[in-house]
Amino acid sequence: MSRPILLGVNIDHAATLRQARYRGIHASPHAEPSPLAFTREALAGGADGITVHLREDRRHIQEDDVLAIARLPGVRLNLEMACTPWMTDFARRLRPAAVCLVPESREEITTEGGLEVAGQRERVAATVAALRDAGIEVSLFIGPEAAQLDAAHAVGAPVVELHTGAFANAWLSLAADDELARLRAGCEHAHRLGLVVNAGHGINYDNIRAILTLPHLHELNIGHAIVARALFTGVRAAVAEMKAPLRAGA
Repeated sequence: MSRPILLGVNIDHAATLRQARYRGIHASPHAEPSPLAFTREALAGGADGITVHLREDRRHIQEDDVLAIARLPGVRLNLEMACTPWMTDFARRLRPAAVCLVPESREEITTEGGLEVAGQRERVAATVAALRDAGIEVSLFIGPEAAQLDAAHAVGAPVVELHTGAFANAWLSLAADDELARLRAGCEHAHRLGLVVNAGHGINYDNIRAILTLPHLHELNIGHAIVARALFTGVRAAVAEMKAPLRAGA
């Protein structure tokens, strides 16, 4: 039997729902849903880790959300963040289990592409070094292109998270097979470089079947689909349903 693939549950969009009603007063005792409560339910449903993206414009997750989640006993927290001095300092003080460096644009609705590592190696390398010096595992959220994977290896990141958004957008179209082939080649190339391979963005309960045919996957980070399903089934059931095929490792 193959090794089970880990499930990181991204809870950002639980906070998005809260902010739609309570932006500016998220700390109110009436503010709901609670990202902390969502986290507890996700862990009870079988999540192996919790992912949050503290964006510079604070559109969903807030600092106090991150701090509260980090205090939960035994939680493996993965902090997604832009490659900036403020965020680096915050992460070094927080010391989550992992940090994933992502691109960030205030105009985008959600993260639209992978981090451009090849074109800013010095900046990314300095951030990677600062985080690893604090004992934090670092991953880079990148496209599956060989140039980006080579750059990720060169700047000292031990983990990459391949951006699966292009595949997810092409799902059920003729382009899906081509996008899956790009991801497969990226997985193989990353593995040859000795990188741990994670993946995420746009993965749902349907297209995950194809994603699980990719080689060398260590962890999938999935958020929106789980939050959406939880509206109908509850959080524990939504997480458990997504976890089941990963536990089988197929």
